[in-house]
Formats: sequence, C-alpha cells, structure tokens
Amino acid sequence: MRSDPNRRAFLKASALASVAAAAPGVPAKAAGTEAPSGVSTGVPAAPTPTPPASPPPVTHVLARYIVGARFDDLPANVRKEGVRTLLNWVGVAVGGSRHATVETALRALTPFSGPQQATLLGRHERLDIMNAAFINGVSSHIFDYDDTHLKTIIHPAGPVASAALALAEYHPVSGREFLNALVLGIETCCRIGNSVYPDHYDVGWHITGTAGVFGAAAAAGKILKLSEQQMVWALGLAASQPVGLRESFGSMNKSFNPGRAAANGLFAALLAAENFTSSEGMLEARRGWAHTISTKQDYREITEGLGVRYEAALNTYKPFACGIVIHPAIDAAIQLRNENHLVGAQIESVELRAHPLVLELTGKQTPQIGLEGKFSVYHSVAVAIIDGAAGERQYSDLAVRAPQTVALRERVHVTIDPGIRPEQADLTITLKDKRVLHRFIDHAIGSVERPMSDHELEMKFAGLADGILAPERARHLMETCWQVEQLEFADQIARASVPA
Repeated sequence: MRSDPNRRAFLKASALASVAAAAPGVPAKAAGTEAPSGVSTGVPAAPTPTPPASPPPVTHVLARYIVGARFDDLPANVRKEGVRTLLNWVGVAVGGSRHATVETALRALTPFSGPQQATLLGRHERLDIMNAAFINGVSSHIFDYDDTHLKTIIHPAGPVASAALALAEYHPVSGREFLNALVLGIETCCRIGNSVYPDHYDVGWHITGTAGVFGAAAAAGKILKLSEQQMVWALGLAASQPVGLRESFGSMNKSFNPGRAAANGLFAALLAAENFTSSEGMLEARRGWAHTISTKQDYREITEGLGVRYEAALNTYKPFACGIVIHPAIDAAIQLRNENHLVGAQIESVELRAHPLVLELTGKQTPQIGLEGKFSVYHSVAVAIIDGAAGERQYSDLAVRAPQTVALRERVHVTIDPGIRPEQADLTITLKDKRVLHRFIDHAIGSVERPMSDHELEMKFAGLADGILAPERARHLMETCWQVEQLEFADQIARASVPA
C-alpha cells in the first residue's frame, strides 16, 4: 500500500516538533510553520550568537621565542637548575637501565633498530637515535624517581633530555648549546602543561607524555637550528602525537609514555627540518591540541613572560621513588620513625589525613609487584616506617610482598580531607603502648620550598649507579654532568655513562 505524501509530511513535522520540545530552552516549531515576515509568534527571537574570539597565535609566538633564545640569555639560577635536572636525569636513567622493563623493550626493538647511532645510558648497547631516545626515556622513568614540575606533575626531563642527548650523539653540539636546548624544552612542555592543567590531567591523560612531546620537539629543533617556520611545524607535528593515559600507572606502560614522547618529539623535529609541514596553529586552533584534549585553555600560561619567568627554574627532584603525591606522607613517617626509633611491631595503627588526589592516584591497597607499590600510599608509609627510606629497593617485587611490610600496611588507614592541600600530609601513629605521635607536613623534602641539595642529588645518583657503574666511573659521570657548560661536545655525557 502506498503511503500518503501528506501524511508523511505531517509525521515528519510532528517528529521535529517533539524533538524540539524535548530540548531544554528550545521552542517547539513544526517544519513549514514559520511565521510570515513581520508577524509575531509570541516567542522571543533567539539572540544571534557571538562568534568566539580568535585565540592568539600561540604556536608562532612560542616558536619565535624558542628559535631566538640564546644560552647567554638564561639567568644563572635557570642554568644551575638545568644542570641539576641533567644530573638527576642521567642518574635515574642509569639506575633504571637494567630493569626488566628495559630488558623487555630491548628484546622487542633491537631486531628492528637501525644504525648504532646513540648510547643507552648505563649499558653497552647502542641503537638508532629514535629507539635510543625511547629506551632512555623509559629507563629514566621506570623507578618513578625522576624530576617533577610540581605545578603540573610533569616529569619533563624524561621526554626532553632523552630526545636531546640521543640527537646530540648524531648531530654534534656543544655543552652550552645542549643545556640551552634542554632548558628551552623543559620550559616549553611545562608552559604548555600549565595551560591545560588540571582539567586535562583529571580526565585521564598522562601529562608527562602529552605535554612532554612538545618539549622534546623544541629541544631537538633547537639543536637542529630550525627556522621559526620549521619550529612551528615541529610543534604542530608534536601536537598530532599525544601519548599517555593515567590508566597505565602501576605497569610498564607508564614509563612507555615519556619514552614515546621523546621519540615522537624527535620525530617531529627531524621531519620539520626537511620542511614537512603542519597547520600553523596546532596548539590553539579550534580543532587543535588544546581544544581537543582539554576543557581548559589558558594561553597566557604559554606566552606571558617568555624569557623572563622560567618554569624550568621550578623543577624539583624526588627523594622517594614513587608517586609525588605520597611524598609528604613518607616524609612524615620517616621523621617520626627516626625521632622515636620505631619498629613496625610497636605500631597499633597509622592514620593519614590526605588530599583526595592521594587515593585517586595511589590508592592500591594490596600491590603485588613493585611497580604497583609505587602507587600505594599504604605500602609507601609502611616501608618508610620499617626502613626509614623509600628508594628503588623499597619498591621491588620482593619488597611489596615482605610479610612485615604487608602486616604494617594493613594497619595504615587513609582519610580524605579536602582541607589538606596536595603538598601536605597529616600523619598520626598510635603505638601499642598507647603513645600517640603526630606530624604535619606543609612541604615535603624535594619540593621547591625544601629542595634537595647538590650533595643529596649526588648521594641519590651514587645509589642509583651502584652495581651498574664502578664508583670512580659514577664520579666521573657526575662531574661530566656538572661541567656540561664547559664540554666541547655534549655526547661526552652519553659516553661517560657506559660501564667500563
């Protein structure tokens, strides 16, 4: 039976009216029932929407700054923090170089690696620069012991230094040029991270990877001496390669993120150097990076104060090999343990009041492997009391299963308190003899307010290199990092990291 065309038109109009009626604030109007011109319907006309303001040309402004910034323009304190960042990164990369994660990655990638162009820190093997950047990025992050820009929780050196040093072995560059590129790369990724944090991070992106790729591209592009136009393309190509989800935390996949960001950023700069083009506004365009992966876009964070205000000067270094939000609790636990000579058997209960992010990021109550322990506030507080430390040895597979540790972490209780800031912790230990010990931490050791000293960084470095480099070799590598500004060629750092 053929349908009546008038009936079809009626049904279509009715359906449209129903949909419109269901939409909040939208007046229902059937198709074909518009009021004639000049006739009032009794419904106020919808205001003409104001077109969104055009964003500033952020990508071009940032590219222009990176290309023009000179080493001599860096303030002394920024240079010094750049050197400290380098020292810390080399130490954690050497320390992580024998981890099962690195061994696994090498088995997977070595058969497909190209020419032996670049060093794997702490190892004898060499790979092509792309794979070397990836492996060094993985090894520097696997212990979760690396540098941290606390405003965004970005670990910038993993992506940036891994890309820059691998390239420096292929494309000779002086120590001063290398340090300038490193600082500019860190500045780039932290400023871009500021522009979208915390919204971008809150929905699940691992910001070290997603913002770190820009730092890697900027540092590599600076070493390659890209033009402003080429740097715009490099940043644009980096924007097309966001990597890293927070769901990966507690697995090998977490360290994949900075490793892949290093390789992706290097990839972007190498393509741009040969005039592989990109959109001109990949950071700020309506369908560009910031709008696509964040509900917040504060472009002032990227461009204001370039060359005057340095995010790179705010970099910090971890005294504990785990998620940064646990550090205040660990600091409190170690202080009470040392002051009172505590042992686990004395303790009735441990009560921690903490910011909500602590459980969101580190709420694993029964970790089974060391990588999970790094994201367990329960395990971390327990080992801090038992060992008075939270280094890489406290996060081995054996450590998270140790009966004494398991017994104590079951007596650790965490209460979320929105009044506690992320950098704070309020810890109370009740002993079996009914004594109550309390410590409130406002800023943990390793923060901007309580930074690790140069000597403490060296002690951390030596501990990480132990068993991989002979003591005299580790000392030589440290001195090479400290003297980076005097190096004729930056690749001396990589060569000094190879075991004798």
